Amino acid sequence: MFKHPLFTKVAALAIVTLLLLIGLGLIADVVRDRQRYRAEAARGVAQSLAGPQTLLGPLLHSACVETWEAASGKGAERRVEEQRREFRLTAMPARLQMQTAALMQERARGLHKVNAFTLKAQVTAQWASLAALVPQATVKGSRLQCGAPILMLAVADARGIRLARAQVSGQSQELALKPGTFHPVFTRGLHAMLPEGLRGQAEPLEVSVDLELLGTEQLSIVPLGDATDVQMQSAWPHPSFAGRFLPAERDLQADGFTARWRLSSLATTAQQDVAQGRRLCLADAQGYAMDDGAEVAAPSSVEGGRGGCTDAFSVAFVDPVNPYSLSDRATKYGVLFIALTFVAVGLFELMGRGPQATRLRVHPVQYLLVGAALCSFFLLLVSLSEHLAFGLSYAVAASACVLLLGYYAIHMLGSVRRGLPFGAGIAVLYGLLYVLLQLEQTALAVGSIALFLVLGAVMVLTRKVDWYGTGHASAASPEAA
Repeated sequence: MFKHPLFTKVAALAIVTLLLLIGLGLIADVVRDRQRYRAEAARGVAQSLAGPQTLLGPLLHSACVETWEAASGKGAERRVEEQRREFRLTAMPARLQMQTAALMQERARGLHKVNAFTLKAQVTAQWASLAALVPQATVKGSRLQCGAPILMLAVADARGIRLARAQVSGQSQELALKPGTFHPVFTRGLHAMLPEGLRGQAEPLEVSVDLELLGTEQLSIVPLGDATDVQMQSAWPHPSFAGRFLPAERDLQADGFTARWRLSSLATTAQQDVAQGRRLCLADAQGYAMDDGAEVAAPSSVEGGRGGCTDAFSVAFVDPVNPYSLSDRATKYGVLFIALTFVAVGLFELMGRGPQATRLRVHPVQYLLVGAALCSFFLLLVSLSEHLAFGLSYAVAASACVLLLGYYAIHMLGSVRRGLPFGAGIAVLYGLLYVLLQLEQTALAVGSIALFLVLGAVMVLTRKVDWYGTGHASAASPEAA
């Protein structure tokens, strides 16, 4: 049975296919390596400039100590010891309003580009009263002592702070801002000491902050107020809204976007999360917890704290055409490309004979060369897309491969009449692949329908083939390719 020419041909094609699959695997490794280099470039820019930013605050807090005397022991061993309890009082704003504008800046590390932004924010925080900063004794007769109230604004990466001004409503002087927050969990940011006389006042307090903050790729905001209203506008036309809340209003245009979030503390646990010291986490566009851009199994933090993440919403300034992700998707179609091309060559070989049965035969080496040309397309695509726009890179790589395969098919199949349709079929395959890469929601449906149509065409063309007679005819034919 294994001496039969048909089985010998099938075995040879199986070896050819295995070699091509190994080649595709190596190309896929190259694409993944380039993706890692791109991620390393983004981390390098973040380390030199500032990373993804999370904005928390403003809020008021004050460190307090309660001391009391407690007796221990009996009789002559009875003694009085001082006991103490350290705690922190926090006052969340009743209303938090932000007017923000994100100005985009493109940074590069080698061949790889990273989207950086400068956030210009006008933040207004209002407290109905500061009763939350009045300490309450837990032991009768204890003594309470608290530090001055501190106004703080926390960020994920303090290196990004370029400008900050803060002012209490009704006062002419600006607050003296200093680095750090004096908060045990959210340590990065800025703070200002407030007068002790503000503690416990019944009158409302309003603070306005002007902030200029640099970051890369993503901005998150914690909805800390009883009522939070955040408006954002940017010239970046491709935002990705993520986190726990989507904007209530958004307008996406070719020249940028505007978005507005309106949230109530009834809908978010941000205040409780901050009070409990939960972490500031980064999230990608799909909502997965991220740490410096790398997906992790559990929520990750940019500030240490207790388990779980603080409620937040975010905007990622993503590149709509990531050449590495598109190249990776294209490479996954490589096996289908090779299979369909081999089927096409097999059909020409099967049906390419005249009435006198001068049979067309294609050698396995020719199959290997055709498959190698198909594989080279994916390597050309990823290499060119590092220097050119992805669409242009795809057109150049596909055109080169179509011309090469069309020219080779004319000689492999023995005539222009067969070679040109073969080249046209390859061009259609590349066109279909490009359409699939541009689609997201309907890619599976379009791909499945196209594959079904190809299978139907093969079945119709071979419906009268005598497959048993094909092997005998091959054995009797003296022709070689």
